[in-house]
Amino acid sequence: MAATAVSLASPPAATTYTISDLAREFDLTTRAIRFYEDCGLLSPERSGPSGRNRVYTSRDRTRLKLTLRGKRLGLSLAEIKELVDMYESPRDTLPQLKKFLLVLAAHREQLEQQMADLQVTLEEVRTHEKETRRLLALGESEKKKKA
Repeated sequence: MAATAVSLASPPAATTYTISDLAREFDLTTRAIRFYEDCGLLSPERSGPSGRNRVYTSRDRTRLKLTLRGKRLGLSLAEIKELVDMYESPRDTLPQLKKFLLVLAAHREQLEQQMADLQVTLEEVRTHEKETRRLLALGESEKKKKA
């Protein structure tokens, strides 16, 4: 999800990857990669008997990299898919960049609201801690008076 266009077209002598190669490179489980495939984020070719083996291209690797970057930013898979799909057509990057900016702005607003909510909650916790310490000190001084 960089601010620059990324071409997802496979290079002429395309490098291919197995699901294990990508899992190892990106520190993911093969199950996670299959999940991204089910979501439409990856579309490997098939080889072997009954098309059992997945063959990922450089394009798939780039899409996976962008997907993980979007996840780190906290974007939903639907948002990630929409943005990654836009990179399929690198001719005009302005729509990509505008959409990315809108998604980032909405996500930033959500995070800022969560931060404000957390600040309120933290202040409540501090207030309860202070009151509990006061009551504890009061109880201990009463106990000493009785002894």
